[in-house]
Amino acid sequence: MPAPYNVLFLCTGNSARSILAEAVLNHEGKGLFHAYSAGSFPRGTVNPLTLATLREAGLPAEGLRSKSWDEFAQEGAPHMDFVFTVCDQAAGEVCPVWPGHPVTAHWGMPDPAAAEGGDSARRRAFREALRTLTSRIRLFAELPIEKLDRLRLKDNLDAIGKS
Repeated sequence: MPAPYNVLFLCTGNSARSILAEAVLNHEGKGLFHAYSAGSFPRGTVNPLTLATLREAGLPAEGLRSKSWDEFAQEGAPHMDFVFTVCDQAAGEVCPVWPGHPVTAHWGMPDPAAAEGGDSARRRAFREALRTLTSRIRLFAELPIEKLDRLRLKDNLDAIGKS
């Protein structure tokens, strides 16, 4: 797989976790990755706290949108090298068949949009989701992808999702 690598982050609603991951990898990937996000049942809008959290962290939030994973299973869509599910519900759903058979992994984590409590508790949940995703994405970006066979790469990606 030659760089840049295309990476798709999946979640059910595509309004929080997958959007955060897309923004982080596009920022942290330093040209080695091009990240996308999508959902099995997209909400159609990005959660406002997702955008606020990205801006507070100094990450670009422009152009992010909630979209269906069907966009990436169609002819002419970018070829994905990696597909990560970031919510447990999307991991259990029947995904489209991705052309090229990308390496997949599950990086499940709590949905910050489902956090209960007042505004500060909800904002804290979004910041925690961003911290977790940033940590995982940095580990992923440091992998010697071109030196690992598919099985070792998959093992490493699965381990990152458990961190």
